[in-house]
Amino acid sequence: MKFDELGLSAGIQQAFADAGYLTPTPVQSKTIPLVLQGKDVMVAAQTGTGKTASFVAPMLDLLSTSARRRSNQINALILVPTRELAIQVHQSIRDYAINSELRSAVVYGGVKINPQMMTLRGGVHLLVATPGRLLDLHQQNAVKFDQLSLLVLDEADRMLSLGFAHEMSQLLRILPSKRQTLLFSATLSTQVKTLAAQILKNPAEITLSPERIAAVKIDQWLAPVDKKRKTALLLALLAKKSGKQALVFVNTKNAADVLAKNLTKAGHSIAVIHGDKSQAVRLRNLNEFKTGKSQLLIGTDVASRGLDISNLPLVVNFDLPKVAEDYVHRIGRTGRASKTGEAISLVSADDYEKLRNIEQLLQELIRRESVAGFEPITTVPESQGVPSPRKPKKPKKPKKPKKSATNPSNTHNPGESPR
Repeated sequence: MKFDELGLSAGIQQAFADAGYLTPTPVQSKTIPLVLQGKDVMVAAQTGTGKTASFVAPMLDLLSTSARRRSNQINALILVPTRELAIQVHQSIRDYAINSELRSAVVYGGVKINPQMMTLRGGVHLLVATPGRLLDLHQQNAVKFDQLSLLVLDEADRMLSLGFAHEMSQLLRILPSKRQTLLFSATLSTQVKTLAAQILKNPAEITLSPERIAAVKIDQWLAPVDKKRKTALLLALLAKKSGKQALVFVNTKNAADVLAKNLTKAGHSIAVIHGDKSQAVRLRNLNEFKTGKSQLLIGTDVASRGLDISNLPLVVNFDLPKVAEDYVHRIGRTGRASKTGEAISLVSADDYEKLRNIEQLLQELIRRESVAGFEPITTVPESQGVPSPRKPKKPKKPKKPKKSATNPSNTHNPGESPR
């Protein structure tokens, strides 16, 4: 299938061609026609599958024929969980709308609100927003929803796990009930399905690779280790990786700062992203990592969404995430588009419950590899009731034909009727 078969306008097709996109990804080929038909859609797709274009491109086409700008009004809204993802999605909008006269904007917390209020004063066709900042703007009459006809919830599972359920409920009560709604999520948890049932009307459901949630292009494995030896093991693994860049996840801001200090002492160039860093510092640190000035990027789950690093070979879970779904998003930073990647988790005995929840979500045990010299004193139990790691199937040897006892020349394979 090609982009010209999806029903997109010539302007969007040209924008894709200019960006070097030749053929749509599976999520794009399945989603775009449905959105153009005006249907509500629920999509379960991994990160790095091209899902942003699957909703941005048809939204731009729909808005180009119907949207009208009015003061403080918006025609379409994309809700996302983090600043980083908001910035990334808005950049995609700007790229795809290069041949359009539509006006877009992005709003998020952690920066001054007045410039955002000024941007919205003239009205925008398409707004990307985090829930908390959008509510603040609405309460100050800086944004109105009377003209809203399109709503997208991107990374819905992440918004729920980050505790945005209350803010989302408030927003959904304010937004017009007559609208087209699109919901995207890496995983379809019970919470996500409950939310979908509340906000979607007769949705088309698209699930990609339901038999395996984590991307198959990512080599996942875990190294059992005692908690106090995790830093030493990380240094040993990095030494084996011959200077590869790596994104390292921890669970708290303090842990990120402590690990950064220890790795800097060991001679590594470090960048850090977490909630206490200002937006300007986070963008600067991310840019240093993208340009190769920093070998390692250490982050909390703030970095598990919205970081689009095209050539990231390695993700390390120094700490396992507290929410199982976040594991999928963390490792989804590698193995993006057509590339492969590696995801290593450092797991100690007190990580067992988090590991069990992750493996139950994946419906398979993550492969374990002990690193010589770092074998734990306290073993990590295996999760119960979860399939073992998948092993490549060996090709079957062809069966030799059996000779008939009455006629040696009359041969056939078992299960076949003799001729």
